[in-house]
Amino acid sequence: MKTFKLEGQPRTELGKKSVKAFRNEGLIPAVLYGGKTVELPYSGKLAEGENLIESQGKGLIVTNFTVSFDGIRKLVYSPEIYLVELTLGKKTHQAILKDLQFHPVSDQILHLDFLAVFPDKPIVIEVPVVTEGFAAGVRAGGKLNLVSRKLKVKALAKDVPETLKINVDSLELGKSIMVRDLSFDNLEMISSSNNVVCSVVATRGSKAAVEEAAKK
Repeated sequence: MKTFKLEGQPRTELGKKSVKAFRNEGLIPAVLYGGKTVELPYSGKLAEGENLIESQGKGLIVTNFTVSFDGIRKLVYSPEIYLVELTLGKKTHQAILKDLQFHPVSDQILHLDFLAVFPDKPIVIEVPVVTEGFAAGVRAGGKLNLVSRKLKVKALAKDVPETLKINVDSLELGKSIMVRDLSFDNLEMISSSNNVVCSVVATRGSKAAVEEAAKK
């Protein structure tokens, strides 16, 4: 994956009033999840913006911060996926953008969720699909239809490719490639095995060719 550098400002004010104030200043509230797990009760010192959340008897450290729209615009409005180099104060984290919320009317970005990434811990992420080749069914007059533009995979961050390349040369008219047909090195497919990835569908031209051949 490509790397995207992002700077954020740790935030300690978490109420609705402060969130509204941040948005009025053009800032977007965000949270970094997936930090270290600690034993409870926790006697250590939390850095600015960090909070301790209890889960299943353990303590999870999450970091609250804000980013500017200009800072994340190319990350959000891009078909590509990135490993985010996130700098918060004096700390730098490796992360991926996990989720985001938009205003239902204005499409304004309301909130961002990031997930910390570690070299030895697999992540689950959606990777764009790219087809390669000239399908046999297209040569017969059909049309290639890409059904799943992204597929969910599980892998170490270093093994996640920028795209999932799928060769369609042998894909015939009326046939499909399913998730269960795919295999990639060091990747576990998380999307349902029954999902259609791409198919070649009939067109008027291909139907006419079939009918004409049947008459001969």
